[in-house]
Amino acid sequence: MVHYSELGFVNTKDMFKKAFEGGYAVPAYNFNNMEQLQAIITACVNTQSPVILQVSKGARNYANQTLLSLQKSLQHLKI
Repeated sequence: MVHYSELGFVNTKDMFKKAFEGGYAVPAYNFNNMEQLQAIITACVNTQSPVILQVSKGARNYANQTLLSLQKSLQHLKI
């Protein structure tokens, strides 16, 4: 089993604590296709902002393994 930290993910408790102490909010975006995901990731990388990605069951079914592969390939971005 892959640990969430190996995919570049962090514990939300730690993320929210850092945001609270830094006085900023963490946005959560729901996306329905790869173009939306790319735009969200690009903006967060460019602004060095944390993000919560939300995806519906329908979008997961549509993206299937492609989405999981993309997530894994983005792990080095430190968002």
